[in-house]
Amino acid sequence: MTALLALESTLISHGLPYPQNLKTARRLEAIAREQGTEPRTVAVIDGQLRAGLSADELQALASATGVRKLSRRDLSIAVARGWTGATTVAATMWIAAQHGIRVFSTGGIGGVHRLHGGGAAMAVDVSADLPELAQTPVAVVCAGAKAILDLPATLEWLETWGVPVVGYRTDEFPAFYTRRSGLPVDVRVDTPEEAAAIIEAKRKLGLPGGVLICAPVPEEYELPADEANLAIEQALAEADAQGVRGKEITPFLLARIVELTGERSLRANLALLENNVRIGAQIATALAAR
Repeated sequence: MTALLALESTLISHGLPYPQNLKTARRLEAIAREQGTEPRTVAVIDGQLRAGLSADELQALASATGVRKLSRRDLSIAVARGWTGATTVAATMWIAAQHGIRVFSTGGIGGVHRLHGGGAAMAVDVSADLPELAQTPVAVVCAGAKAILDLPATLEWLETWGVPVVGYRTDEFPAFYTRRSGLPVDVRVDTPEEAAAIIEAKRKLGLPGGVLICAPVPEEYELPADEANLAIEQALAEADAQGVRGKEITPFLLARIVELTGERSLRANLALLENNVRIGAQIATALAAR
């Protein structure tokens, strides 16, 4: 059986400028192939739900302007209207599942948002990524939830809805830019085979939803926790002052953090993406061999 690995397209159209986005997308696909896994970048092209893009399609998506950002709720509209769009974690998971892909690598998932200017959870502001993890049978390899979120509340949500949180060579939930959060994972694994065994056991038990597999950012690219938290708090305060809300809040915060950290956060983001794709490809290969 050919091992397949899903990759998202929001990074391409909304995460990085052209041509860096195209270079990164090609690099991530190359890393998957180096591990013996077939990469399938997910997007919606002219109303078609696609898991795997041609070189020309990847180029067009990377260089286009005004590309729509599509989550699960947008897919039916996109198909009916013939839209082209990049898929979020939630939409990528759902499309991957329809194509029989069981492993997906990304940077960080969404989660429960903080209150602007404070650390309390906003119960009504929950990323669509979380319910997708609770219902769609795809394992997601990431560096934890994005550090701009309320991490304890995010882990509580995942626990309540039955999503296993697995640490890949770590006992702590990674905090995206930093390797440690002080929050425990449910279990640690140290090999792709151990991770694949958990994914397969969940399938055989008939339990709904996916598995969250968390790998820390490579140590040499880690941001000091104090520096990362200071930048996050400043970005949150600025978002609040400017009235940034809804789906605009995450790209605003991430872009501002890059500016505040002198692009060290961008280098960390790219490093963890490559690391997650490498690990995801190894897990996909181990899963296909079972």
